[in-house]
Amino acid sequence: MQQIESLGYKVYFEDDLSSLQSFITDGGYSNVLILVDINTNDHCLPILQAAIPEIVDYDIIEVDPGEENKNIDYCIGIWKTMLDFGADRKALMINLGGGVVTDMGGFAASTYKRGVDFIQIPTTLLAQVDASVGGKTGIDLDNFKNIIGTFTQPKAVFISGKFLESLDSRQLLSGFAEIIKHGLIQDKALFQRCQQINIDDIDTQIVYDSVMIKNKIVKEDPTENSIRKILNFGHTIGHAVEGYSLANDQNPLLHGEAVAIGMLCEAYLSTQSGTLSAEELKEIEQYLLRTYPYYNISPSIDEELFRLMRNDKKNEANQIGFALLNAIGDCTYNKYVDEAGIKAALDYYRGLGS
Repeated sequence: MQQIESLGYKVYFEDDLSSLQSFITDGGYSNVLILVDINTNDHCLPILQAAIPEIVDYDIIEVDPGEENKNIDYCIGIWKTMLDFGADRKALMINLGGGVVTDMGGFAASTYKRGVDFIQIPTTLLAQVDASVGGKTGIDLDNFKNIIGTFTQPKAVFISGKFLESLDSRQLLSGFAEIIKHGLIQDKALFQRCQQINIDDIDTQIVYDSVMIKNKIVKEDPTENSIRKILNFGHTIGHAVEGYSLANDQNPLLHGEAVAIGMLCEAYLSTQSGTLSAEELKEIEQYLLRTYPYYNISPSIDEELFRLMRNDKKNEANQIGFALLNAIGDCTYNKYVDEAGIKAALDYYRGLGS
């Protein structure tokens, strides 16, 4: 079993969740609530229940899966259900799911009666390497990603490779984009390892190494005032494309698919700013294009993408903020690009599909 010390809590890497039962018992909680979605209720809850056979008194709260449901209406439903179950301030919320469940469950727990304890048990690769670690909770508003939220640390995070066995290749690739990002912003060797990996054969070591990178950054800057902003590489444009796709596509882009687009565009911006070399841009371009599907971004939607970017959390003084690469493995932050420059990056991406 491997462990990582984070901001006042531990991240446990254990397939059988062997430490979970004693963790709950030692906490002396008055209520235990388990938040699931329809998918994790079927595929992941039995694994959790097998790990806590002596914890028989708990209640299940189920929500619908999907980013489109990560909103205040679903949070109200969670809060009302917590009230119905009699949850007091000594309750524990266990968030068993992907990024939607861990983001929204963390937000619901951190605001219910001004905050109850919660544990993150991420069941997707994306949530394991991104959403569950770092203390960000949040929900979406009008297709603006994570625009409402808190910085609240969980009491623990439990990461099990067993949950990844139920994911298809598309879901794995979505999460893998965040591992690629961690390599691009801080570990060139990790980025090179990514290029050698078969997505259907993800090893637990690369998950651990990826979480180590994120954890190091968030421990240095818990509330995203400085270095933590590099974790947003690929996300300014990526979140806008994802928000547009959620609102308009019958089969919307997954988060990692949109971030891959964002990383291509923002790597181009890095080159245009005079930092990232043309050779390294080409290396990033070739790898991401062969790994993620091309998405047609019509010039007619540019203004809608700008509208979404103008409300991004990283902006300051009405400037659209970016994290940009100095080189593969080295990233900087608080870089601002005007809409003409962003349009050039979108045009660059459009040219990759021809």
